[in-house]
Amino acid sequence: MKALRRTLTTCATALLLGPLAPVTHAGEATPMAENPVVEARLIAISEELRCLVCQNESLAGSRAELAEDLRREVRKLIQDGKTDPEIKDYLVARYGDFVLYRPPVKPTTWLLWFGPFALMGGAVIGLILYLRRRATRVEPSHLSAADRASAEALLADTPPRPKDPA
Repeated sequence: MKALRRTLTTCATALLLGPLAPVTHAGEATPMAENPVVEARLIAISEELRCLVCQNESLAGSRAELAEDLRREVRKLIQDGKTDPEIKDYLVARYGDFVLYRPPVKPTTWLLWFGPFALMGGAVIGLILYLRRRATRVEPSHLSAADRASAEALLADTPPRPKDPA
């Protein structure tokens, strides 16, 4: 009886406190800039920057702490009067071309830009060479006279002739 009462009490507590669980995990909303123009520039710039923690998410969409710090830094640079290219140059100087979603084409990023095409070209050339080698290795099979007669009978839809005992 005690076990049933304890189970019912636990279930009732879970049902009553369950709806409050999302409230306890809610974080504070990030404050908007006093100036909506600054916030719009921040969003435009941070959409073109990669989160260094998430790597597949833009700085604007990331919830990582480093992304928050970088957004704060970009907001400060905007308020200091820096232009968009100056802000991007500052972040590239600090974190490298990886911070940009569209890094420039230069010798250090050639592998990034042209590597997939080189791999695809190599794969196509390898496939062509493999198929050519395989075609030269395959020898046509020779049928015996009895097998040829049986195949012709199947194709002609006639009963096959009896096989020779030899």
